Amino acid sequence: MKHGTPVAAADRSKILAAERNCKMSASAHAYVRGSTTRFYEWLDASERPALPEGPQTWICGDCHVGNLGPVASAGGALAIQVRDFDQTVIGNPAHDLIRLGRSLAMAARGSDPPGVTTAHILERMMDGYEAAFAPGMKDDALEDSGAMPKTVKLVMREAAGRSWKHLADERIEGVEPVIPLGKRFWALTQDERMAVDSLFATELQ
Repeated sequence: MKHGTPVAAADRSKILAAERNCKMSASAHAYVRGSTTRFYEWLDASERPALPEGPQTWICGDCHVGNLGPVASAGGALAIQVRDFDQTVIGNPAHDLIRLGRSLAMAARGSDPPGVTTAHILERMMDGYEAAFAPGMKDDALEDSGAMPKTVKLVMREAAGRSWKHLADERIEGVEPVIPLGKRFWALTQDERMAVDSLFATELQ
């Protein structure tokens, strides 16, 4: 069903779940990316040593490869960071590391490298995490381009050459200040439209 067609709110969850399951069935990595709830169920059910208990802090909650990418600071500095926080929670930082490690392993599996390559990938992940806690370590040291792999440098160069127009052209198919509905969004029902209009007509106190 096209999302441009109005659909009753009560029916949307069922339709979205079916679409999500179709995407997740395409590959093991896609399944890993779309199974946050199952991830925590697996952790609870697995026969493993107790996880390290880090301080309860904000964690991504969905820390997989697809949620990493170049992010710019207010001053224009670029770094590869987590950039999706829609499932952010207060929790054990070990959960983020395990989830990211699992995603890296599944992404590697899809490329079919030798098993030792996957082990090296996970080792580098842990090295990077530990390096952030080294005495005197600062953000600018972590962003040193000399320490970046070639593939990361390429991503950073491409990001540095992009502007808001590139993003607008990708996401809203043009740079005019008009955002089309797009296939990922539901058309509002009449009641929903009236509620939105009413909300924007409300004076701030």
